[in-house]
Amino acid sequence: MLNKLPVKRHYFDWAASAPCETPRLCAPFGNPSSLHSEGRAAKQSLEDARGHCAVALNVPPEKLFFTSGGTESNSIALFSVLTRKSSGRIISSLTEHSSVREGMASIEKMGKPVGRIAVDSSGRVNAQTLTKALAQYSDARFISVMSVNNETGAVTDIPSLRDVIRNQSAGNAPVHFHCDLVQAIGKIPVNIMDWDIDSASISAHKIGGPRGIGLLYLRRPLEIFYSGGGQEKGIRGGTENTGGAAGLACCLEKYSLSKTKEQITNDSDEQYARAKTRWKRLISGLCGMKRCVLIPAERAECEDQFSPYILQAAFSYVPGEVMARALDDLGFAVSTGSACSSSSPQRPVLLAMGVSEKLQMEGIRISQGWSTTEEEIDLLLEAITEVLKFL
Repeated sequence: MLNKLPVKRHYFDWAASAPCETPRLCAPFGNPSSLHSEGRAAKQSLEDARGHCAVALNVPPEKLFFTSGGTESNSIALFSVLTRKSSGRIISSLTEHSSVREGMASIEKMGKPVGRIAVDSSGRVNAQTLTKALAQYSDARFISVMSVNNETGAVTDIPSLRDVIRNQSAGNAPVHFHCDLVQAIGKIPVNIMDWDIDSASISAHKIGGPRGIGLLYLRRPLEIFYSGGGQEKGIRGGTENTGGAAGLACCLEKYSLSKTKEQITNDSDEQYARAKTRWKRLISGLCGMKRCVLIPAERAECEDQFSPYILQAAFSYVPGEVMARALDDLGFAVSTGSACSSSSPQRPVLLAMGVSEKLQMEGIRISQGWSTTEEEIDLLLEAITEVLKFL
């Protein structure tokens, strides 16, 4: 009975991967490390891409290193702590991406002291929770906090955390501040230099670029834990993906929001405004459904504290997996959480927020992108209403 609606596909899982918008780029085929003409041409293509990325992100090109994506960028920064002779501790928030969360568990098994930063009910670290964590872990020397949560869309005030960290480390051993920007770049205004972070991770396929390419921003060089052939100045070994780098540069130039809210002027910023309008429409419709609960509950009243691209909602008496499958039958792609954790029924992000086990199991993640339309929002609301009639 649910297939009364026309089965035309509508994609609402952009947080997992955005539809690729870059054409197949014919980058020079040579190895950028080779000294012959073909190799030099590939090297030039790679450096051109790095330069375009740097302009889009408003950072010096020598501080950007190409990787295979956000997970590897996080891992390179994270595991660098194992090369440090000091016994300093690494701490991260309880709502980090699985690449950080599971990386922390591995580092702990290797004997490095770790610690966790509590989050508030909206899933973000704030100045108070960070201050409390630093009081508990006075030996913290590496801190990892993501900018936009990949399951709830909660936006963390990174500059306020930077101030806490810099004040805490004044006169003491320096603290490295790492930030996962995978769900932030292209989705909210980001200013890496003004935020004064030490490292950051970026992924291409979240902003319409090819899979298998990302960036690691490093304010200062790191002594890395594992090495390869010395590519990317020794930060990331392996033959560089020149075509992927060019694709990433194209998407960053098209979608990066590197300015402050007061300086919004370009096309990508207009996309941001339209996304906010569409999300208001979705939230209003969901709030009108008796069996719908937004996660966190304050989402509807705190618009500026969340990305207008990700939303978590639960529907009473309908497990999230069942809702996702029912919507898929009707042509709508949503998820139950991070794609990187889809094999696990656990929802550690929601657990850290204090969400009840029942709501955790009923939660689904809805995420939009630049090509999403208001008509699709209305159709999704109709589809959810249709599902709820029978489940």
